[in-house]
Amino acid sequence: MNLITYLKSKKLITSITLSILGLALVIMFYIINPQITQAVLGSTIRQSTPIILGALCGIMCERAGVVNIGIEGQMLMSAFIGFMVNAWTGNLLIAILAGMATGALLGLLLAFTAVTLKLDQIIGGTVINILATGLTGYFYQAGITTKGKLSPITLGGLAEIPLIGPVLFDNPPITYAAIILVFVLQFLLFKTTWGLRMRAVGEHPRAADTVGINVFTTRYINVVLGGAIAGLAGAFLTLEAVGSFERVMTNGRGFVALAVMIFGKWTPIGAWGASLLFGFANAMQTQFQFMGTFAIPHQFIGMLPYLLTIIVLAGFGGRARPPAAEGEPYEKE
Repeated sequence: MNLITYLKSKKLITSITLSILGLALVIMFYIINPQITQAVLGSTIRQSTPIILGALCGIMCERAGVVNIGIEGQMLMSAFIGFMVNAWTGNLLIAILAGMATGALLGLLLAFTAVTLKLDQIIGGTVINILATGLTGYFYQAGITTKGKLSPITLGGLAEIPLIGPVLFDNPPITYAAIILVFVLQFLLFKTTWGLRMRAVGEHPRAADTVGINVFTTRYINVVLGGAIAGLAGAFLTLEAVGSFERVMTNGRGFVALAVMIFGKWTPIGAWGASLLFGFANAMQTQFQFMGTFAIPHQFIGMLPYLLTIIVLAGFGGRARPPAAEGEPYEKE
């Protein structure tokens, strides 16, 4: 057994051990207090939803070689447009589609600056963030109310399963869509020709070009589709989670999504696991504040999810290797 095989097997054993330990702790706490345990796990799923959607956007873009730090702005602008469309039309489906279209249009803007104009991709993403913050802050008016928000959909008898039933099978539609997208993109990315071409463009665009893959078209498609997914994350915030809009309500979730993407090694399932970790930390800090467990200012408890993200990335993330051509404009000979 060589060193690489040994390290991979050791990592697999460690992951399985930690998973079994975590499952045992969940079962133990469920036996002690099932109500609080289900509440924390349900909140974990909900808190992780915009994070994983943002991370999937990042994966779509960076696997094709385009750095997208504008996820925060895409989510914020989509949340605002979805909120306003719902307030005007009262139709939640149209509002969701409007939010996704907004994210896609901002993705098109990023693709135009990065692929066609070949500008610095970090600057392009920063422009989107600043643009979204400025426009939503200027046009938002207090007092506007929506015509309702998305309600949970109970999946029959599955929701009656102890512990996991209320957590996984009694959620609103965007939460279900986020979980489905994780597995769909995992399959498309690693089991289809489309995924192979996308990864080839992100790793070695010149080699991809020589075998007939259009690098520019591939990057455009992936960045726009990724933007639509980020738009769905923004729609989640105003149309499913809160039901209203507040200035800068994304609260850094787009940047956390980038950290989650890196921790998940640019894979949908890995990013989902990392987003669940962040969601769990967020659920726990909310529970601590609700219970008044610690006699310390709530601002310190509120730092827990972000502190945990930093610790995990710095100490346990390992060596994350991004796609080789990430951030590099492609010049066709």
